[in-house]
Amino acid sequence: MTKILLVDDSKFLRMATERALARAGYQVSTAEDGPSVLERAKREKPDVILLDMLLPKMTGPEVLKGLKSDPTTAGIAVVIFTGLSNKNAERLRQDGACAFLEKSRLALDKGSEAFLGALAEIVRSLGLAVPEANRAAMT
Repeated sequence: MTKILLVDDSKFLRMATERALARAGYQVSTAEDGPSVLERAKREKPDVILLDMLLPKMTGPEVLKGLKSDPTTAGIAVVIFTGLSNKNAERLRQDGACAFLEKSRLALDKGSEAFLGALAEIVRSLGLAVPEANRAAMT
C-alpha cells in the first residue's frame, strides 16, 4: 500500500484531503508544520510527501531542503501541493521536488476526482502502486 504524508497547515483542507486519500486506498498520515514533517518522515518513511509551501515554523522550501539533505529521508518523493503558482517550480525541482499539484487548478471545492487523478499519474510515474479503490473511482 502506498504511504502518503500529507502536509498542510489548513485543518479543514488537511482533513478533507486525508479522507479523500484514505477512501481512495492510500495509507495516510498528516502533519501541520515543518518540524512535524521532518520528524514524521524519519519515523514513518512514507513513499510520497504532499508538501504545502506555506507552513508555520518552517517554510515549504526549508522543509524540502531539510528532507533532501538527510540521508534517512532523501529518497522520499516530495510533491509540492500548494495554492501558490508554480513560478518557483524550477528552483523547487532543483531542490528535490518531483512534481507539483496546484490546488487552485484541482477544483478541490468541487470534489476530489481531479486531485486523485493527478496524484495517481504521479504515483504511477514513481513506480508505486495506485490503490484499486482509486483506479475504480477514476473509471
